[in-house]
Amino acid sequence: MGRTPTGQPGFLGFVHRRRRGAELFLLILALAVGIGGYAAVGIGVDGAVPTNIVGYGGWLAVLIVACHVAVRIAAPYADPVLLPVVAALNGLGLAVIRRLDLAQIDQAAGTGKAPHVFANDQLVWMTIGVSLFIGTLVVLRDHRVLQRYTYTSGLAAIVLLLLPMFPFIGREVNGSRIWVHIGPMSIQPGEVAKVLLVVAVAGYLVVHRDALALAGRRFLFIDLPRGRDLGPILAMWLIGMGILVFQRDLGTSLLCFGLFLTMLYVATERPGWLFVGGLLFVAGAVGAYFVESHVHARVVTWLDPFGAWETGSQQVGNSLFGMSWGGLLGRGLGDGQPWRTSYAESDFIMSAIGEELGLTGVMAVLLMYGLIVERGLRAALVCRDGFGKLVATGLAVIFALQVFVVVGGVTDLIPLTGLTTPFLSYGGSSLVANWVIIALVLRISDQARRPVPDLSFEEPAEVETTQIVKAVRP
Repeated sequence: MGRTPTGQPGFLGFVHRRRRGAELFLLILALAVGIGGYAAVGIGVDGAVPTNIVGYGGWLAVLIVACHVAVRIAAPYADPVLLPVVAALNGLGLAVIRRLDLAQIDQAAGTGKAPHVFANDQLVWMTIGVSLFIGTLVVLRDHRVLQRYTYTSGLAAIVLLLLPMFPFIGREVNGSRIWVHIGPMSIQPGEVAKVLLVVAVAGYLVVHRDALALAGRRFLFIDLPRGRDLGPILAMWLIGMGILVFQRDLGTSLLCFGLFLTMLYVATERPGWLFVGGLLFVAGAVGAYFVESHVHARVVTWLDPFGAWETGSQQVGNSLFGMSWGGLLGRGLGDGQPWRTSYAESDFIMSAIGEELGLTGVMAVLLMYGLIVERGLRAALVCRDGFGKLVATGLAVIFALQVFVVVGGVTDLIPLTGLTTPFLSYGGSSLVANWVIIALVLRISDQARRPVPDLSFEEPAEVETTQIVKAVRP
């Protein structure tokens, strides 16, 4: 049997080629979801297939095939399921945003006002995200290099989180100060900060997890951490509270603190950290409810979305009406009225999916997000180094927390947070950052699945021997 240059049996090369073949087949299905959804929108709204579907579908296919080629060359052992799931979500999101754009165009007809459309911009942002996805795979050949920049990443994450507070560049939109305007561009630096935060926390925990895992006093069958080790969680709690109070950004605050707490528990395996973190979270939430009017209003709307119809936001109420109207199978793409919910293209895109694709479409989308989280955690399980395990875990937790708080807010399970739905919602910063996250997970997956060199099959090196000559006594 032939052997690869790494010394492994030749069938391993066949295995990874078959893995990439399975990925290509799944990518074809993902393209069918994106392009088919775009065509269904045109048929549902205008009664005909869109005239630009060849150009749109061709460019979407070019982007997806470019991703596949990059993975095949730069990460041949990577997970074959992750990229197709992401491509399907991104394609579906573009189709739903296009459907909302057509509603805006119909409403603006005859008024003399230019409609505000988003699908073309989202496709541009997807192109940028795919470019950075490919660049990350090509440039970052080993994820362990990132551990050298632990404290640099942490400092950069804090600076990015503080950028919206700077004068002249920071902007407040819809009550939250989370945007930075540089010339004609507006970005949300918190989306980049969450990736850097994962790198920083993973690098810190790899070095200090033994000290943090030491138990202190026992309370209610739980070993609490020592008082001297509470510094990191208190610092992250203060950062989260600062984001909540000064920027009025409930989503980023919850995401940062929840991400740190989850990674801390995974690294130390101490439930006491969850207990302490839960107490800090409850204390911060109660304090924010009484101190911050923005948080107070969202909690009131959450408790009674229809009672706040006249005095507060109508988003949650419209979202519930739309999803109930959609029922099990939905009204069909183009046959609903999802534009009645404000910001349906960003914060409430799951409401639009629930109305036009029904509960079935929502469950399919949630299943795809579940696959992303599962494949990220699987990469963490098979990874050989502690830093890679924590990074993959943190990146998977980002998707889990973000989808939970978004869907929970749209369905009135929890207060509305204002986060975007990964790969579906309109938002350039979020889309680009999420494509980079997928590239990092694929890099860790490739490194973990790559066969270890078997040195037993190498040719033995020539060894010089020393002859011992005994002198013969006369």
